[in-house]
This record gives sequence, C-alpha cells and structure tokens, in this order.
Amino acid sequence: MYYHVFKAGGGFMAALGGPQGLRRLTLPHATAVAALAELGAPREAVADAAPFRALTANLARYFRGEPEDFEMALDLGDGSEFQRRVWAALRQIPRGATRSYGRVAAEVGKPGGARAVGQAVGRNPLSIVVPCHRVVGATGLGGFGGGLEMKRKLLALEAKGN
Repeated sequence: MYYHVFKAGGGFMAALGGPQGLRRLTLPHATAVAALAELGAPREAVADAAPFRALTANLARYFRGEPEDFEMALDLGDGSEFQRRVWAALRQIPRGATRSYGRVAAEVGKPGGARAVGQAVGRNPLSIVVPCHRVVGATGLGGFGGGLEMKRKLLALEAKGN
C-alpha cells in the first residue's frame, strides 16, 4: 500500500492505493495532517507520489473546471456487492448532472431502495472519482460527508465547466 498527500481544490487531499488501484481519496482539508488523518492509511503504507500522478493531474483539471478523465484502476474490494453496484452507477452520472437516490436505486435493480443507496453513497471511499456529490434527495441536496457547502461547491464547479 502507498499514499500521497497533495494540494488540490484549495486545500490538501490524500489518496491511498495498492496493487489493485486507488482505494481511498479524501476531499480537500485545511491541513495536510487533517487529510492524512481522514485517509486512515495503514501503518505499513509507504508515502509515494509516483502512483498518483495521473490522479493529481486529473484533480487539478477538475478543480479548474476543465474536463478530466478519472478512468483508472479502482480497488473497491472493501465494499459489498450492492455498494459496488451503486458506486459503478455513480460513475455513470455525467459531470454537471445529478440523480436522485431513488433513480439510482432503480438503476441498480433495487426500486424503492433509496435509503440503501444513501447508505452506500455515504460509504463511498473515493469522493469525486466516484461522484457521490451528484446524488441528491427528492426534495433537495440531501446529505454529504464533506458537508453541504462542499457539495454545493462541487456541483457549482461542474455546472460552470459544462
């Protein structure tokens, strides 16, 4: 396992990866220490920027409002089969678009499963790459692990870039 802490999005982000691909990614934090603490890298993980060059370049483009390509190997093995189906569906939501929890539930074959989708979205380990901020409630934004202000910021950034 390896990790990297880097500047992006007006703060510090941290990423964790391994042989299977990108495993975790934090949202921007005020400090590198806060980003690393949220990442929760295992003790055996080694600091190494090299495996994250494409990710950091894509995130730089993303935060400038430019098109990005987050097509990379992802290690989502810690998720259940249902969570992985939800996360795959989130990756299909186009930049600048949103989907309701209910619509995502229908897309993954669980009509009426909006709450289950909400739980899977809340456990997403790869914010932005797996764009959970694009999922909204039927009557508003819904929740977001990074806070509603961050969700608004990401949605506005994407809307501006389209």
